[in-house]
Amino acid sequence: MAALPKPVPGLVIRYSYLWHREHVQGRDEGQKDRPCAIIAALRTDENGDIRILALPITHVPPDDRSLAVEIPAKVKERLRLDDARSWVVLSEWNDFIWPGPDLRRLPGASDASVAYGMLPPGLFSTIRERFLSIVKARDVRRVRRT
Repeated sequence: MAALPKPVPGLVIRYSYLWHREHVQGRDEGQKDRPCAIIAALRTDENGDIRILALPITHVPPDDRSLAVEIPAKVKERLRLDDARSWVVLSEWNDFIWPGPDLRRLPGASDASVAYGMLPPGLFSTIRERFLSIVKARDVRRVRRT
């Protein structure tokens, strides 16, 4: 069996994302497996655990365009995502210890295939900078997962 990919910023993974609104309602499982972009991978302790911050990718257009970044069609095609318009949401994230029970394999792939691929460096830089400015303004919601 192939090994899981290294969890690096910019990697798009398939994950059972738990929206903040679902968390507030008392849910502890996401309703849908979806692509998510790793925005940060932080070593948490001397045991080598890595805490992942994952931003959701959705087809729902954002009410506030400043809180999301649209993924260009060419990038979606390279990642083998569908051809509907999609946005990376910047105003909330899930964090979890890698690999975590909520990673999901890609449809039709082996258990180790949880990643679609990497975002292009320029797009990831835009996402990271906008995310950091939103975090600095404290206009974000974190959902800590197992």
